[in-house]
Amino acid sequence: MEERPADSSERVVSLAQIDMSPDMKAEDQPKSRTEADDAQQERALETRDLRVYYGDFLAIRDVNLEVKRRKITAIIGPSGCGKTTLLRSLNRMNELVPIARTEGQVIFQGQDIYAENVDPVEVRRRIGMVFQNPNPFPKSIYANIAWGARINGYKGDMDALVEESLKRAALWEEVKDKLDQSGYSLSGGQQQRLCIARAIAVRPEVILMDEPCSALDPVATFRIEELMRELASTYTIVIVTHNMQQAARVSDYTAMMMLGEEKAGGLIEYDETNTIFTRPSDPRTEDYVTGRYG
Repeated sequence: MEERPADSSERVVSLAQIDMSPDMKAEDQPKSRTEADDAQQERALETRDLRVYYGDFLAIRDVNLEVKRRKITAIIGPSGCGKTTLLRSLNRMNELVPIARTEGQVIFQGQDIYAENVDPVEVRRRIGMVFQNPNPFPKSIYANIAWGARINGYKGDMDALVEESLKRAALWEEVKDKLDQSGYSLSGGQQQRLCIARAIAVRPEVILMDEPCSALDPVATFRIEELMRELASTYTIVIVTHNMQQAARVSDYTAMMMLGEEKAGGLIEYDETNTIFTRPSDPRTEDYVTGRYG
């Protein structure tokens, strides 16, 4: 981050100023690294004692979670345990709810995204989100992709960006001859891939997905799951899902949440997905993933 002038205590700092890219050239990397440095490079996001309130109601309590870079992390747990609240806290989306209040920290690229001098719009550009129900804009397929890039100041070849984004979302071959048609003309699964392409177009580093397949049929669900695995080679993905089979199929790591004190959601276990589904350390996790609870 740039050194702040003495008289700029109120200046909003863009996260774009924080250059801690995982793609940094080898010659630019520090010559001597500690285990702590290596661990930091592996983390895309980290929550520290995270709490979220809706008015006086404590929705999630003291969540400490490390999200691995370029991996898929699934958040699972019974309905009402705070999974979506946790997901939305990772890019300050909860702030759009007037009564919501967040305490604790979410660390991204070494910076607390809730610090007073951080721009939430920049946070949401770099940590994108795909919602439960497909929500294309009432615009053409082309405009759906171009709109976000344009308002974020993209000055390059827009046609190339639209094509690249649709290809990354495995949608280009299906829509390349009808880019001027409405996004609403697509099927539900295609609309969800359009929304993923729209998120990709603004060049995020993390993509949050809130039950992205819950409104889709099995065939469309399979396409989205395949797409997630492909995107994980480039992006960090965090997904909320109620589908245990989906979590087992697509994720590398799984975070298990459950209601605790004061009916607040909390993280009870976090590990590699294979461990969570075969050798969980908490009996509540085993009960949930095997269908005996929840």
